[in-house]
Amino acid sequence: MANNEESRGLKSLLDWFANRRKSGSIIQERQEREIADGLWHKCSECSVLTYTKDLKANQMVCVECGHHNRVDSDERIRQLTDAKTWSPMDEHLRPTDPLQFRDRKPYIDRLREMQEKIGLVEAVQTGLGQINGLPIALGVMDFRFIGASMGSVVGEKLTRLIEQATQRRYPVVIICTSGGARMQEGMLSLMQMAKVSAALQLHREARLLYIPVLTNPTTGGVTASFAMLGDIILAEPKATIGFAGRRVIEQTLREKLPEDFQTAEDLLKHGFVDEIVPRTQLKQTLTQLIALHQQPTLNTTHSMVMWETRALSSSAVDA
Repeated sequence: MANNEESRGLKSLLDWFANRRKSGSIIQERQEREIADGLWHKCSECSVLTYTKDLKANQMVCVECGHHNRVDSDERIRQLTDAKTWSPMDEHLRPTDPLQFRDRKPYIDRLREMQEKIGLVEAVQTGLGQINGLPIALGVMDFRFIGASMGSVVGEKLTRLIEQATQRRYPVVIICTSGGARMQEGMLSLMQMAKVSAALQLHREARLLYIPVLTNPTTGGVTASFAMLGDIILAEPKATIGFAGRRVIEQTLREKLPEDFQTAEDLLKHGFVDEIVPRTQLKQTLTQLIALHQQPTLNTTHSMVMWETRALSSSAVDA
């Protein structure tokens, strides 16, 4: 009799746990479904639920912990440029498959899938616009497109952007994010590092401003070229910035790296980054830097005019 009562008690206890798990899974499923509807966003850092509309109003920065969520190139352009001033460049340039590369699937099929899924032709958008009334040449990389890897078209579009900026005497700003060179294009991808760097050198010789903004992540060949060639290098908080991956370095050195290794804060501490700027302050910061860069030219011109006026007055007195 006692054994029957114990078995019934054990069974009821197991049923209670089973019901708990079932109800818990239902609640979790309901929460996930509500989050998936797009009304709410769960922060990957602090797990706080935020109304998506409020998150977008704060430029996809978590209002609770300040975590910077990844944004696409269209959103970046809207955040930085003044309304109705954006004029895209070289939209007709399309990537090809010169090496007939194939891994799990043909490269040409991978390109087609990305173009249909994202609605972009390549991993960067370039164009001219204004930022608080100041003209700017802007390039924005998009990590959704094959990890914003640097293919031939990415390098060509950035090079043409810089050349156009040099001709018009515009400052250049590039929002950098990338996994590095695009392996499907081999050496052709690596050549883009030199091509973009050469265009930036001509831009610098013309005494014009170039500001790269390093976002999460900026790695590989992009870091090894134009991302680190700026006159002023800005970065978003806690962005991963580096060349080789953390695991590769640890295996090579056979040492455990610090927790903050390859973060924007670590690079700032070692002088590789000039300033860490929250996304909500980026437009105003860029405006101030561009205005300050233009101001010395105006002051120099004004000083030369005053000097020439004084010189002419002195000559007239001496005569």
